[in-house]
Amino acid sequence: MEITVQWIRTSWTKESRGGEAAARRNAAPVGFALPRTVASRAHVIRMHECDGFEPYDSQEDLSKVDVQLREADGRLRVFPRVQPLFALPPRQRRPPGVRLAPGQWVRWQLNYRFSSALGIRGWSYWLDTFNIAYGPVNAHVFLSTPTVLIDERGPLR
Repeated sequence: MEITVQWIRTSWTKESRGGEAAARRNAAPVGFALPRTVASRAHVIRMHECDGFEPYDSQEDLSKVDVQLREADGRLRVFPRVQPLFALPPRQRRPPGVRLAPGQWVRWQLNYRFSSALGIRGWSYWLDTFNIAYGPVNAHVFLSTPTVLIDERGPLR
């Protein structure tokens, strides 16, 4: 069965924690139209504070996307990985993986906060949004309302 993956990473620093810069960041899309060819690859979009959150897209091998995808019994199990090193904000208990039936899709969001190794530079932040569909889709699938929405965003302080 066809699996379509879109991975959006938005990154910023303390400069975009408030005011107009935060408004631009918060207005960044969480879903994009798919390019013509994404077969067996992930559609990857990066948006950075230094570029005014302008989206840049590319394609990656599915193996480079931090999400577990397993097909069994006619369903797709989806579960994003969180590396212990990148576990800020604290995640008390993660939700279980989502099992998608053909024709369904999930939007899963996780955020992170990082410090430089010695604390010399300020904090930086990421928001990862995984849009994953099971079965044939049209180019605008991720512009619609997801079948399942998992929001694992925590407080970033």
